[in-house]
Amino acid sequence: MTALDAPSTAAGRPARSPSILDGPALWPAQAHVPSVLGRQLVIDRAEGCYVFTEDGRRLFDGTAGLWHANIGHSHPELARVAFEQMRRLETYHVFARFANDKALALGERLAGLSPIERPKVILGSGGSDAIDQACKLARRHWQREGRGSKRIVLSREFAYHGLHAYGTSIAGLEFNREGYGTESLVPETARVSHDDAEAVARTIAEIGPERIAAIVAEPVQGTGGVNPPAPGYLEAIQRLCREHDILLVLDEVITGFGRTGRMFAAERYGLEPDMITFAKGVTSGYAPLGGVLVSPRLWEPFYEDDPATPIFRHGATYAGHATAAAIALAHLDILEREGLVERARELEGVLREALDELAAEQDAVAEARVEGFLGGVSLDASLPAEQVADDLVELGFISRPLRGNTLQLSPPFTAADDEVRGFVRAIGRAVAAR
Repeated sequence: MTALDAPSTAAGRPARSPSILDGPALWPAQAHVPSVLGRQLVIDRAEGCYVFTEDGRRLFDGTAGLWHANIGHSHPELARVAFEQMRRLETYHVFARFANDKALALGERLAGLSPIERPKVILGSGGSDAIDQACKLARRHWQREGRGSKRIVLSREFAYHGLHAYGTSIAGLEFNREGYGTESLVPETARVSHDDAEAVARTIAEIGPERIAAIVAEPVQGTGGVNPPAPGYLEAIQRLCREHDILLVLDEVITGFGRTGRMFAAERYGLEPDMITFAKGVTSGYAPLGGVLVSPRLWEPFYEDDPATPIFRHGATYAGHATAAAIALAHLDILEREGLVERARELEGVLREALDELAAEQDAVAEARVEGFLGGVSLDASLPAEQVADDLVELGFISRPLRGNTLQLSPPFTAADDEVRGFVRAIGRAVAAR
């Protein structure tokens, strides 16, 4: 029976299965809901690089959750820190005259790690918050400078910058932009080539640099398919920004805090951005926290000792959350004490070698890409990545389908060499079985 033959409701819509309509109250995120209900993997505990489901499965977390579980799951030290901080002060806001000691301490710690010299730190609840703050500050900067025509925010095709209003508006993945009744939820955005700097230069010339406020770029695109930057691309984008007085915003929500083998990818590529957005890796997901590192060019005018000094209206109830900040501080201690950024650099070589072998052995692997401890395996179009990801679960491994029929590989930094190789071998078995 086709959808046209199916029984209809009074409104003329096809009747829905009662089993779907009576499913869990929680609306699944980023999902075609009928395709996942009844198939969801309910995680009820985790340890190290493994998660455990309610039905007794033990799965290697090959994606570190959503790119964030860098130090592994259920670290007892962070649990103790959260408990102790909540007993002392769960949080207090950082509006106007108020602050809390942990938010202040985290600001100083992040400023000391930042590849931007003398930054100020804006804290929020996650990466989408950070993108909204950065894009707003870019436009606010040019308004304050008296150059109000500079309002357009450029981003790259295949880019993902969260799903708040600005993140949705600058997405380079069209399926995240569609269906809201307008080309862009926030007006005055445009996309540029993700790998061709000369094409970016042409787009800038066509739009007019006097109208462009900022370019936002992930150093390594994540959700867009694990796309490393083309050689020289990011450096060329930086030159274009300097030449045309356009702000450069690096979205390091995935790459920040070690994922590329450096604390920030800006260091790997020798970049000096005007802002860096961060989240995920600042706490390894142990608490929701994100923010923006802001260069002096942008923050100094808001700090001048003058009654006429403007206010940048940012901040949310949980910005600078004391418990989240305490967890971030302890997490950064662990990263440094255990040498996990350096370990990620070592694991890049392990992953590269394993994926090179996979690509050589499996004709169905169209391309394998590695940049830092991030990998993407693009499959032949005849072999849907969604199906291979499902098969991997049956083999005891979690991957995730991304744009370009690509499988995501981004395990925790605590993974052993053999676990990484075993993950890649499992992909080979899943591909071969198809």
